[in-house]
Amino acid sequence: MSTPPFSPAEARAARERLGMTPGHVVAAMAQLGMHRPHEAVHAWESGTAAPSEPELLALADALWCPVAVLMAVTPATLREHRLARGFTAERLAQRIGMDPNAYARAEAEHRWPGTDRQTLLLADALGLSLEGLLGVLDRDNELVGLLHQAVEGRWKVHVAALAHLAQADERRVARALKALHREYTRFDERYMGHLVARNDDARLREIAAERAAWLRALPDRFRSLAGVGPDPAGR
Repeated sequence: MSTPPFSPAEARAARERLGMTPGHVVAAMAQLGMHRPHEAVHAWESGTAAPSEPELLALADALWCPVAVLMAVTPATLREHRLARGFTAERLAQRIGMDPNAYARAEAEHRWPGTDRQTLLLADALGLSLEGLLGVLDRDNELVGLLHQAVEGRWKVHVAALAHLAQADERRVARALKALHREYTRFDERYMGHLVARNDDARLREIAAERAAWLRALPDRFRSLAGVGPDPAGR
């Protein structure tokens, strides 16, 4: 899974507002069970590295700061809305009465399998109206559909639609789709190469599984390549 949206500048500003040093932040995170070296805080604030989900949640607690402030984006996906409210995937799944693995798959695959009750509980947990939540889920589904069409076919015809949907610069979207199309093509070439060579079924299944995992991660990969979110250097 890709790292969540993160603003180095907001993290640094939150720390300085409290008069904390990076060492203080490290100590506060350690009290929360998240042990990291001083260098990690420096890397996050300089933009040379980004915190993982658990690190982001612990950092927000250490800085007495809402997670949404450190993300510095308007949440667009189900995952971003969850993080903005300070939930781990497991804790949110428990709150809405869903199996944690099923919820994790829903976020990864951008497809919502929840019951009506789970959907209502999810909207309440995320502080959204039902209509607002359904809009988030619909956009996720539309994004996935367009990305699959782009990587499997003529990616150029989908640039404008994806740029509009993701609210991203068309040139960056074009570069992202070109790279993703090339990656997907390599999967097909590897699969066909092994098929023609009549290699064993186990190897074909392995490549097919790799491609399936790549497709599940496609929305996050696209957002990273297209620069959807705050400037990585915090500018």
